[in-house]
Amino acid sequence: MTDAERALWSRLRGEQLGVKFRHQHPLGGYVADFACLAPRLIVELDGSQHANQQAYDDRRDAFFRSQGFTVLRVATDAPFVNMEGVLVSILDRLESLAGAAPTPTLPQRGREKNEKGTP
Repeated sequence: MTDAERALWSRLRGEQLGVKFRHQHPLGGYVADFACLAPRLIVELDGSQHANQQAYDDRRDAFFRSQGFTVLRVATDAPFVNMEGVLVSILDRLESLAGAAPTPTLPQRGREKNEKGTP
């Protein structure tokens, strides 16, 4: 685990953001740095080596998207420079994903309307 991964993991583990993240989660032939399975978000820490492997990252992201995930890429130094900004970005994405698939509202037990339209 890199120092950047360790720093970010210390803020993601234990459902500190209200959802469960997994570190180094395998998906197909790839391993996601951080994966939240519900809603389906992958957070990748990208160092300078990613500038030279854009085609690989594009294939990888396409695979993750084909599995229903959204990919959020974060610069590897961001957890050291602006951890709160990284967490806000992750929370914003989680909120937008949670809003993308609304949960149907079901009547509460015992609160269904009767034939006359009253509870």
